[in-house]
Parts: sequence; structure tokens; C-alpha cells
Amino acid sequence: MAVLFTLPLLAQSWESVKNNREYLCGEGWGSSIDEADKQALNALISKIAVNVSSSSSSSDKSTVKNGELDEVSQFSSSVNTYAQATLTNTERVIIKNEPDAHVGRWIKRSEIEKIFASRIAKAKDLVELALQAEAKGKADDALRNFYWSLTLLKSLQRPNEVTYTDMDGQSHLLVTWIPEKMNEVFDNLEAKIIKRTGDDVELFVTYKGKPVNSVDYTYFDGQGWSNIYSAKDGRGVLELASGNQSSTFQMKYEFEYRGQAQIDREIESVLNVVKSTPMRGAYTNLKASSVSKAPAREVARATFSSTDASVMAAPATVKDGSAYLSVINKVTKAIQTKNHSAVRNLFTDEGWDVYLRLIQYGNARLVGTPTCQFYQNGDGVIGRGVQMAFSFKTGVRKSFVEDVVFSFDSDKKITNIAFGLGNTAADDILNKGVWSENARMALMNFLENYKTAYGLKRLDYIRSVFDDDAVIIVGNVLRSATMDKDRESGVATISNNAIIKKNRYTKDQYLDNLKRCFASNEFINIRFANNDVYKMARGGEVYAIQIAQDYYSSTYGDKGYLFLLVDINNPDKPIIKVRTWQPEKDPNFGLYGPGDF
Repeated sequence: MAVLFTLPLLAQSWESVKNNREYLCGEGWGSSIDEADKQALNALISKIAVNVSSSSSSSDKSTVKNGELDEVSQFSSSVNTYAQATLTNTERVIIKNEPDAHVGRWIKRSEIEKIFASRIAKAKDLVELALQAEAKGKADDALRNFYWSLTLLKSLQRPNEVTYTDMDGQSHLLVTWIPEKMNEVFDNLEAKIIKRTGDDVELFVTYKGKPVNSVDYTYFDGQGWSNIYSAKDGRGVLELASGNQSSTFQMKYEFEYRGQAQIDREIESVLNVVKSTPMRGAYTNLKASSVSKAPAREVARATFSSTDASVMAAPATVKDGSAYLSVINKVTKAIQTKNHSAVRNLFTDEGWDVYLRLIQYGNARLVGTPTCQFYQNGDGVIGRGVQMAFSFKTGVRKSFVEDVVFSFDSDKKITNIAFGLGNTAADDILNKGVWSENARMALMNFLENYKTAYGLKRLDYIRSVFDDDAVIIVGNVLRSATMDKDRESGVATISNNAIIKKNRYTKDQYLDNLKRCFASNEFINIRFANNDVYKMARGGEVYAIQIAQDYYSSTYGDKGYLFLLVDINNPDKPIIKVRTWQPEKDPNFGLYGPGDF
């Protein structure tokens, strides 16, 4: 924590600090304390960079080439990133107050090693996340976490000494092992063109022979590189410029994720100064002349679930779903022809409202041929098997593929439309055979409606599912006590209680913030990387849900951990009792769970 001396501190005291070889010091001047402090911190950083570089194990002493920093210059620059993100163990003295402010900053030389130890720990945590994602067929998460870990390693004092011990007890040198693991991911990815309709090209992407859970990519169609597109459960698209008759396309799997790095100031700052690592395995070529057949339903529904599909406790299917299939076919035709009024009579009033929101969610269109299955859900029926792509004009990401789930009432009218969880995430719930079928279906419906409500900006639904006294915590919470400035109020706090308090919201406060968020974004898209669900011992059908969540919007993207405590004693009216979100696991207690409330 920064130590702030009072103004009467004699100049001799500061001079004694500067002359003490146990410390590295910097000082700055300005018309305000903030300006002088910033200069002092920058001066201190320069001293740290010189000190650290002199003892670095970096062996690349080449000069500037092609306008890019050499390895040594990059390392010196990367030291600056510690101050921008994690340099919290410095001390400060105000030597002279405003308007002619003079500030000093210093750090013990012995503290410098601790800075690097924290970054090493984060690099290893990212490797853990990457391995977990790879096991679930989430190529996007695996590649991102591997690459971000590798980039952090490059900013270390002695990167060639950092090792990682895997589950088999084998030790690996991370700077060489991570690129090997990334190339393994690339080698196991395969993309094929299965259909071209006009300017739209449909892809099928597999990982280790199964439909990839999720992967991101860009493509070059002869005119330029696209924004980032996403494939889900194997399905992806290419959107070509009107009249483009190209028969071959170069595709690149995304792995740097610079647009998402804003979620972590430390990673973002390192990515900005460390030279990119080229990954030739990220590139592949697609040929329209070798169009493949669409995969069979059995293959398309393969997942990376740890539970064998043969023992899944799947919900009961409807024996004759022809009437429901007829309704869905009419709706999908209306979407293709944009003749939406022709199907108004197939919806209830609420269902029609959701449908209108759906078709306005970017440029909505069908992907592939629907292979629908229908499941009993109380007095109603749920239909799954339709996939759609949604494209947007703004934002780093431009296109998403989503499963679209239809809910029917007893009159076979559509009451609701939601974005599906995805095969693997759905299996996490469906495989809970110890729970009743009603409970599993209610949880599926709740999670799908929850994520859809954010995408379609259904503030009314979100308001209805939150308890009036819900505990809502958002942001970087429960950190060690440090000076922290509230972005909205500008007030600096130094106590743990104050930091927790400023991130806790009432239901109305949370909804007001959400309303502003909806208004400022063209789109919002939420994906659940995985979800762990636990039934509470008390309260009947009350469940604790821990979710790794990816959040994308036209102005912002992040990845973090969502915790929900939800009451589904009335399956038609779920109630959220607790909602927390944290960008990373807290070093002291990990993730929020039911025992914290």
C-alpha cells in the first residue's frame, strides 16, 4: 500500500531515501499532485527497467529491425507494464503541495522479485485454464489462454527458468511447451465448406473429429481480412462481398485476442509492447470446389462431455413432433423470405415480441438444415435443432452462430425463443440423473432465457427474475486493501469494506446500469464456457450455479465468472436470489459460492 507522508516532511528525509541504496527512486513535478505523481512513477519505472535489464537472462541483443523493437528494448518496455497494472508495492511522499507539486516515489530493491513472482503465477493459471478448455473442445479459450500466458512469460526477467508440472508429474519449460500445445490445437482443427448460398458460405469445423465446441477465426477472400467470426458446435459462416466469385479462401484461427485484452490491464499492457509470436499453424485454406456433405445428426450432436452419451439421462422426447416441426418450418421460411407477418398467428403475444427482437438482432439468417427434436416440458413442448447466424456492423466481433430453441404451449403456439446453451454446456445439466427431469429442464430453460435476455435486451424479463432483495455484486471485488479510485465517483478508498460496498448494487441500481449498457451497444452476446450446478440442501428446488462466462458487445468484451443462486420451486417463475460477477479467481478464496451468502 502506498505510504503518504504529511506535507511538513523535511526535504532531508526525501534526500536520505534517495541516497539509500536499498531503494530505487523517482520524482516528479507538476501543477497537481496527480501530474507530479505520474512523472515520479514514470521516473521510478525507468530506474526499475535499467536495474532489471542488467540482470535479465535475455540473450537476444539484436538492434531495431523493420521498425520493430528488438528483444532487449521490448523487455525494457515491458517493465513499464508492471506499473500500469500491478506495481502496488511502491511508496510515495508529497514533498511540496499544489500548485507547484513535487512528489517522490520509491520501492525496495527486494520487492522487485515479488513483482515477477505475481506474473509467473498468472502465466501458470492461464495454462491451467487453457488445458481445461482444450479438454472441453473450446479451442478459442485454449488458444487465447495459451497465447496470453506465453506473452506474459516474455516480459519476465528470466523466462527460460519458468516450468509447469502437468497432471502426470512431467515438468515442461513453458516458453517452448506452450507453442507446442498451441500447434497441437491447430493441427486438430479442421474446417470444411458444406454449403454456399449466394454470398454466404457455411462451414463445419471439427476438433479431434468432433464438432468444435467453440472457435474464432478470420478469413481472407481475396479483397481483405474479415473481423472475428465465431463457430459454435461446429457451425460457422463466411460472409462474402456481393458478387465475390472466389473459390478459395484463406482462414486464420484467432489466438491473440487483442480486442479482449482490455479485460485485464496487465495482459493488455504486455500485448502492446511485446512482439507478436507468429503461429503458422493458425492458417488453413478452404476450397469451394471441394464442398463436403453436411454431417449426420449423430455427428453434429457429438460433444466433449465427460459423460458417455449412452448413459445420459435425457428428457423425454415427444412421440410425434410433426405438428411442431411444421410450425418451425413456416417460421424458418419466413426468416429466409423476410415475410414475417405471414407467421404472426403462430405466436402468442409474448412469443411474437421475442421473435421481433430476434430478427432485429443483427442480420439474422439460418445456418444449415434444421434437424429438430422435441421434448416434453410440463404442459408444453420445446423444440431444438435450429441454428442461426447473426452479423453486426460494429464491434471487434462481427458474427455469431447460435442454437435457437422454440417453446410451445398446449395449443402449439410459440411462447418463447431462446439461444441454446450449446451441446457440451447442456450436457453438464442433462447428465445430472440424480435430479428430477422437471428440475433439469427448468434449469436449462432458465439459463437459456437468462443469456438470451441480455442478447435481445429484454429488460422486462431480467427485472422479473431478480428478487427485490437480491444480492448483486459486480466487478473487481474482495481484493487486498490498496488505494483504488472509483471510476464513477472518482473517490479513492483504501479499505476492503469500501471496495466491496461500491461494487454491490440494489436491484434498481443494477437494472439502471443495464439499461444504459443496452442503449450504448448495438449487440451483446453471452456464452457460457461451462457451468457447475449444485443443489442446495435447504429450500427445495434451489440451485447454485457457477459459470465461466464470455461476454461480447460492440463496445466491450470480457471473460469472468458468474455465480447465480436461483430458486426454481416454481419452474415458470425462477427467482435469482444472488448474482455475482468477478473477472478472475480471488487469490485468497477463489470463486464466490453458496457458502458466501
